Amino acid sequence: MIVNTDKKGWEIIYQQAHALLAAQLASHWRADQRPARWVDTLIAIVEHDDGQADWQRATYLNDAGAPQDFTSQTFTLTQLKRVTELTQYKGRWVALLVSMHLTFLYEARRGSNRELAEFLDHQLENQRKWRKELRVNQPKAQRAYALMQFCDRFSLILCRQELPTGERALEITRGPDGRRYEVTQRADQTLNVEPWPFEEADFTVTVEATYLNQLHFESDQQLLRTLRESVIREKTWRLVK
Repeated sequence: MIVNTDKKGWEIIYQQAHALLAAQLASHWRADQRPARWVDTLIAIVEHDDGQADWQRATYLNDAGAPQDFTSQTFTLTQLKRVTELTQYKGRWVALLVSMHLTFLYEARRGSNRELAEFLDHQLENQRKWRKELRVNQPKAQRAYALMQFCDRFSLILCRQELPTGERALEITRGPDGRRYEVTQRADQTLNVEPWPFEEADFTVTVEATYLNQLHFESDQQLLRTLRESVIREKTWRLVK
């Protein structure tokens, strides 16, 4: 979950909804800059956060009984393996991009856990195997992953309310072309990305958020019940060149 403070409690955005927002952003990418396996790339983006632990096995509250943001939760190898297993049913290109995403996220932790190191080694082996089978070289795969990474990061900026005030620019990340991209929120609340990487000059993206009018919970199950019963609103951003 992505957890933001709200006037009466919490704003909750599920990670799968964040991934859907990332795919919405990707769907507007310049047509002449899209990877050849375009639909598969969109599927990889929208499903890169699937395979999370269920409510019976994960802890979604901190010691104070407040909902935990996903950045505060510890990962499990079981979850990572489940993500990779699920994507392989979709096809090797989807599996390749999601595998690249996992190695990007967890490579820095390699030395902390032998099993994690073995998992990462296995991912690198799979990536080499899939690239060879798909006849895709490393630079081409990296450009496709850079698009996925861009959209993932941009979606997180929006979902986590990280846009600066005062029309200040915030770096998103480097795109598939290696250039640095920045987002600015104008006084009229529209967003601009510089340089502009999208096909359309004006479009809208959305994500659903759940609003909790309660600060503390006794258990994960109470949090789950409250989430199911709470108000859902659609958040909207308009991007204009």
